[in-house]
Amino acid sequence: MKYPLQISLCGFGGQGIVLSSVILGTAVVTKGGLYAVQTQSYGSEARGGQCQAELIVDERPVASPVSDDKDILVCMFQDAYNRYVPTVKKDGMLVIDPDLVTNPDRNIACTYAVPATEMAVELGNRMAANMVMLGFLSESTGILKLDDLKDVVADHVSERFRELNMKAIDAGAGFAKDNGFYRRQAG
Repeated sequence: MKYPLQISLCGFGGQGIVLSSVILGTAVVTKGGLYAVQTQSYGSEARGGQCQAELIVDERPVASPVSDDKDILVCMFQDAYNRYVPTVKKDGMLVIDPDLVTNPDRNIACTYAVPATEMAVELGNRMAANMVMLGFLSESTGILKLDDLKDVVADHVSERFRELNMKAIDAGAGFAKDNGFYRRQAG
């Protein structure tokens, strides 16, 4: 993994985009020994409108919370895709939910269609799609160990959703493995 690593997650308000970014950032800092800064923005509508969270991860303290070009872009909504896809590097990684991003029109070196919402629905709650994506990112990029991600999720989500979120993380990681999108885990 080459640092600094610029990651952006985008979708619509209510999908847990910001929570995903906070959890990922917390995990790489507390479990991976890296540095991270996280920012977020919402459309004027808040819930239901566009939402974006950005995370910069590095081996050294991060000097600026802003980056122009993203190494990894996770899109969970077509309008957010349209707005943020120009920011991902051509040799970067694009992850889309194909049920919600139905018209991907940019050629990115590594593009993955992860049916996160469909998988979350099969687990019992569509709101776990963000955790499916985190499991996929953990397994496909090797940015952190799956157990480390789960530890941080356990600390940040309500106990009543913990089991569902753990299953969703496992489902996303399993999707990466089953489809050959696997990289050696960090550590």
